[in-house]
Amino acid sequence: MQQVTLTLTNAVGLHARPAALFVQTAARFRSNITVRNVTRGTPPVNAKAILAVLTLGAERGHVIEIIAEGPDEADAIITLKTLVESRFGEDGG
Repeated sequence: MQQVTLTLTNAVGLHARPAALFVQTAARFRSNITVRNVTRGTPPVNAKAILAVLTLGAERGHVIEIIAEGPDEADAIITLKTLVESRFGEDGG
């Protein structure tokens, strides 16, 4: 199992386009991947399910925890961490 805790710094957090990018990225991996909103204390949800990710209500400044477990867990964590840290390709913040 691999995990990472990150702070969302993009303008809208995990809503609409960023959430879609997050889910599409997670879906590329075979590992089971969950994400939870640490700030709101939500339970973990399937990171490959757009509706589940949207229910987190993860906004700018919120802390999220991503956990991956499976054959490509390390790559999944690195890739998702990079995506979040890049602010989902948004300019500015």
